[in-house]
Amino acid sequence: MKRLLLLLSFWCLLLSCAAPKEEIPHKPNILLIVADDLGYADLGSYGGDIDTPNLDQLATEGIRFSRFHAAPYCAVSRAMFLSGNDNHIAGMGIQGRRQGVPGYEGHLTDRIVTVPELLQTAGYHTYMAGKWHLGREPEHHPGEKGFEKYFMTPEGGANHYNNLGLFPYAQISKYFENGEEVEWPDGAYSTDFYTDKLIEYIDSNLEDGKPFFTYAAYTSPHWPLQVNEKFWKKYEGRYDEGYEALRVKRLESLKEAGMIPDNAILPEMNSRVKPWDELSPEEQRKEARKMELYAGMVDNLDFNVGRLLDFLKEKGEYENTIIVFMADNGAAAEDFYYRLGFMTLLQKYFTDEYEEMGKANSFISYGPQWAEAGSSPFRYFKSYATEGGMNVPIIIAGQGLENKGEIKDTFFTLMDLAPTFYELAGVKYPEEWKGKQPKPLLGKSLIPMLSGTTNDVHDANYVFGMEHAGQAMLRKGNWKILNHIRPFDKSNFELFDLSTDLAEQNDLREEFPEKYQEMLLEWEKWSKQVGVVLPLPNSSQED
Repeated sequence: MKRLLLLLSFWCLLLSCAAPKEEIPHKPNILLIVADDLGYADLGSYGGDIDTPNLDQLATEGIRFSRFHAAPYCAVSRAMFLSGNDNHIAGMGIQGRRQGVPGYEGHLTDRIVTVPELLQTAGYHTYMAGKWHLGREPEHHPGEKGFEKYFMTPEGGANHYNNLGLFPYAQISKYFENGEEVEWPDGAYSTDFYTDKLIEYIDSNLEDGKPFFTYAAYTSPHWPLQVNEKFWKKYEGRYDEGYEALRVKRLESLKEAGMIPDNAILPEMNSRVKPWDELSPEEQRKEARKMELYAGMVDNLDFNVGRLLDFLKEKGEYENTIIVFMADNGAAAEDFYYRLGFMTLLQKYFTDEYEEMGKANSFISYGPQWAEAGSSPFRYFKSYATEGGMNVPIIIAGQGLENKGEIKDTFFTLMDLAPTFYELAGVKYPEEWKGKQPKPLLGKSLIPMLSGTTNDVHDANYVFGMEHAGQAMLRKGNWKILNHIRPFDKSNFELFDLSTDLAEQNDLREEFPEKYQEMLLEWEKWSKQVGVVLPLPNSSQED
C-alpha cells in the first residue's frame, strides 16, 4: 500500500495533477516509438545533419540519453524491451531459431510475461503497428502476446511500398491484422500507413477513458532505402564529399551538441569499407544518393512522429502520455542485394540502377560505409557487440519530468523500460502467470531517475551482458569485455574502460589482468544465468 501511495503521489507531480488527495490520478498513456536501424548520429537533437524538427522538439520537452544500450540486432532488442529480460530467457538467443535448444526458440516464450499482456491487467488498451519479428507462426503473433489491435509483418524487413518479399523463405511478405491475414494496401508507404493504423486504433477507444499502451514498430529507415522524392530531394548534394567526411563532421557536431565528450575520437574504420577516393565518379554519385535516400527516410519518419504527437494533442491526450522514442540497434551495414543466399531472389525482382533508386522496384542499402558515419563516434555498427552496435539514441518525454531538455549520460538498457512501464501503470510483475513461473525481471525502473530523485539507474556493481551468434560483451560499471571475433572463443575477449575510451581502441587486458579475470568470471556467471549455449551449431538466421 505504501508503494502504491508513493507511486500515485509521484504521478500527481509528474502530470501536474491538481486533483484532491483522495482522488486517484488517471494512469498515463504510454507511447513507445521504435525506429528500425536508426544511427546514433542521425537526429538533429543529437548533433546530426538530418532534419528532424518533431523529434528535436520532443527532446526539448523531454530528456535525451547519450549512453542508452540496446542489443545489436532487431529481434533481439524487441524481445528484451517487451519482456524486461535477457534475449535468451525471452526466447531470442539468436536472430532466428535453433531447433530444440531452450533460449533459441525464435519466438517469445512462457519464461517471460510481455509488457502488453501485463498492462492489459491494469486496464490498458494495447495497440501496435509495424514490424513484429518475434515469431512467424500465428500462435506467436502479437494478439497472442497481449496486443488488442495490431497490423504487422512477422518478418525482419519488408518492401516499403508493396508485398514483394525480401527473404528466400518469404518471397511474398505476409501481413496480419487482428488475427487475420490481409493484403498490403495498394500504393501505401510503410511509415505513413503504420501511422494511420496507430491513429485509427487509439481513436477507436478514446471515449471509454482507459489508458493505452501503443507500440509504433516502424520499419524505417531499415533497408531497402525507399521514400518519396519530396523527402529526399532536399538532401541532394549534401553528401557528395563522402562517408569519411560525414563521419568526421558528425564527430564534431555531436561534441557541439553535448552528446559526446570533447576528447572523443573516431575509431578505426571497419576493414570492409572502401575509401571514398578509391571510388569512381559514378560510384561516388551512387553512394551519395544512398545517403540522400536514407536521410529522406529519417525525415519522413520524423514527419510521421509529428503526426502521432499532433493527434494526441488534438485529442487532449498528449499531456497524459509518456513518450519513449528509441532505435533498436546501431546503424545497419547489411547489403543483401549482393549477399549469397539472398541476391538471386532480390536481383530477380529488384534493381539497383541509379535512375530507379528510392522507388518500389529498387533495392538499395547504405552499407558499412555509411553505417560508420551513422554510428559515429563509436566502433562499428549493427550486428557487433561494440558500442556502435548497441549505444543508440533514446528520448523520453512527458509532463513533469525533471530537467527537461537535458542530456544525461546515465547508463541504462532496454531491459529497464518494462519495469518503468509497470511502475507507471501501478502493476506488479507476477510470480505466477498462466500456470507457469516466469523468470524475474532483469531490468530496473527508471522512475527515480526521471523524477530527479537519483542520477543513476544501476550501481557500479551492476552487470549487463549480451550474446548473439557469438558476438559477446559484458559490462560492469565502466569496464567492458568485448568479443567480436567469430567463431566465439573466450580468449578473444578484450578489456576496455569506457570512461576514457568510448571508441574501444585501447585493449587493457595486459595492463589490468586482475580486472580482466574478474570480468571473465562475471561472464561465466552471467552466461549460465541466462542460458547462453556456445559454440553455435547450424541455425536459421535472418535479419
